Amino acid sequence: MSGDPLAPLRAFDQLEVGPVRLEPRRLSAPYTVVRGRRRETIELVYRYEEDAFEPEVTSDLNLASLIAAQVALNYGLFADEIVLHGPLDPVDRRFLGAMAENTAREIYVKKFLEPNPFLVGEAASLPTLRRERYLRARLLFPGAVETPVRDGSWGRSAEAAGGGAPAPLRHAVLASGGKDSLLTQGLLEEIGHPPLAAFVNESGRHWFTAMNAHRHLAATRSERTARVWTSSDRVFAWMLGRLPMVRPDFARVRSDEYPVRLWTVAVFLFGVLPVLRRRGTGRILIGDEFDTSRRLHHRKIPHYDGLYDQSVWFDAALTRFYGRKSWPLQQLSILRPLSELLIQGILAARYPELHACQVSCHAAHIEDGRVRPCGRCEKCRRIVGMHLALGAEPAACGYTEEQIEACLEALARRPVHQEAAGAAHMLWLLERRGLLPGPGGKSTAKGGKGGGAVAPAPSEHPEVVRLRFHPDLSPAGGLPPDLREPLLRIWLQHAEGALTRRGGRWEPVEAAATTDNEGTRP
Repeated sequence: MSGDPLAPLRAFDQLEVGPVRLEPRRLSAPYTVVRGRRRETIELVYRYEEDAFEPEVTSDLNLASLIAAQVALNYGLFADEIVLHGPLDPVDRRFLGAMAENTAREIYVKKFLEPNPFLVGEAASLPTLRRERYLRARLLFPGAVETPVRDGSWGRSAEAAGGGAPAPLRHAVLASGGKDSLLTQGLLEEIGHPPLAAFVNESGRHWFTAMNAHRHLAATRSERTARVWTSSDRVFAWMLGRLPMVRPDFARVRSDEYPVRLWTVAVFLFGVLPVLRRRGTGRILIGDEFDTSRRLHHRKIPHYDGLYDQSVWFDAALTRFYGRKSWPLQQLSILRPLSELLIQGILAARYPELHACQVSCHAAHIEDGRVRPCGRCEKCRRIVGMHLALGAEPAACGYTEEQIEACLEALARRPVHQEAAGAAHMLWLLERRGLLPGPGGKSTAKGGKGGGAVAPAPSEHPEVVRLRFHPDLSPAGGLPPDLREPLLRIWLQHAEGALTRRGGRWEPVEAAATTDNEGTRP
């Protein structure tokens, strides 16, 4: 009998990944679960619309092995060993170990210590343990190399294709069809840095949220739009069927959260790296706002609230990793000083062409050849609420009058997964406009993540409609100098001024002064 209180999480002896098989436009890697003498395998696949690999080149095998490994980092609590094949060098192994350890702690706190409707058995009531390490699995690296793997091909294809030196600065957006990536796209285009829109097409319904945006950008910006197809969602679902602590009917549970995984953005991010390498991209931008960088404690266990891969610390860690790999690539979000409310408002007011492509919904569907929001999920009521609070029109994103009415009524009763100040301020704006349901339950309007019992009380929080420069979470020095001034100029046409954090308080500041005494990226 094991004395380990986390023993109920053990699901299999070994998870084996790889070796990868490479073609110029395809990567595949077997994911094999081993329990005793029983072995079960599924293929993880990435497909590219352009040549992405030279199969016999060590640096390409190295990058492909890194791509294949990302899904596995979600399962460090459930296996005794995770075997990652491929020519992974010391930099790779340190990175994978650190991310597996951090992900194990995040999953333990967010998926097992907090309520989770997907769990059954002993794992649904684990004790709270304070440990130095939570990763149960040993990471093994057959095929590892000790000599750093150098890749001198970054941008070489772009240079050859262009008949000369590549542009000195190239940007890409990890595109999703949501408001954050669309606003990032619009801002970069407006200030003279048109980006590559790099989409990742999951094989399942998750792709619905990106379809409108991809179709539009591929038709209007074909040279600056790329798509990578992956079967990662099939692998995730297959793995759930092999975790005994996850209820067998998990696919029928209506929830805005994944059952156990939290390392997701990197599955997409690493998947597009071969495209960025070929195009000579120097910056990859991910659309993350102010409130996705959180450091919290659960009964003295530190964690990132399940948002590490959307945080400023994730960007910093990945940028350091790229540097150690000698890849000339920086990762950042240019939206960190903005609240979700500001992001939605600027997109709707300034970039109507891109705004019309927005799909922010957990259960989108196709109707008359176009993706439409469900109008019932938490994300839908949040999006409808923000639009109406700002005087924008949710119908521009495909919402019907009936859906808008239903979302407003739900907002008055149920909370949203949004920074508390932002949610309260949104309701305050709706109340001022006479759009919240009245005492009789009827909305005065014609025309939302969540699920708790009570919506927050409407209250004014003016900081959420101002730029917020925090020395750790959103330093002005974190914006590249060539982007900072033009972005500030645009933002201040929509935000009600700027704030800086001093002594635990928000204080007004001239936006131009926010770079004084600011640190660089954390």
